[in-house]
Amino acid sequence: MITYNPAFDLYHSIFRMAHIVRFMDDDECLEIDKVRIWDFYILFPNKVHNIHLKQKDKELRDIRKNTLKKLNNPYEYQGDNHKLFEWIKPAQVSALNCLVSCGILDKEKYLSGRVCISNRSALTEFINKAGELSERERNALKFLRALSRYMPLTGPDGLKKRTELLEYRYDA
Repeated sequence: MITYNPAFDLYHSIFRMAHIVRFMDDDECLEIDKVRIWDFYILFPNKVHNIHLKQKDKELRDIRKNTLKKLNNPYEYQGDNHKLFEWIKPAQVSALNCLVSCGILDKEKYLSGRVCISNRSALTEFINKAGELSERERNALKFLRALSRYMPLTGPDGLKKRTELLEYRYDA
């Protein structure tokens, strides 16, 4: 039996990364790991409900509840999210490298661990040719954008700790 999973498809990874970058402002830069986390939740929107939110994060809870209803998908991966996140890393990194080589992302900042747009018009042209995300994927991306405004990548309340996709205990 032949199965397809967009998580391991390089071209679909490039497509997703381009859409993630499109949501950034021109002067904004994100950590590579934060972009990878966003990509994971675009691939698996149901897993957004596994992100630990505190009681004080009522606004984020409401956004998640109203825009990303949990769907019952028997074919979705049910194993360890941390392992799955590591399995898709090669496709994610290759997709970012492709966007750098096309001149869409800034090479110098990428080499220092940050994703920044260097050519918005090339990005827009690529997205116009590639097409749009589904409504569920767009909603996941909007939720993640709102989530990222409230919390850093590292630290006691950081995105690494709340998602448990990356090791966080040894962060400074």
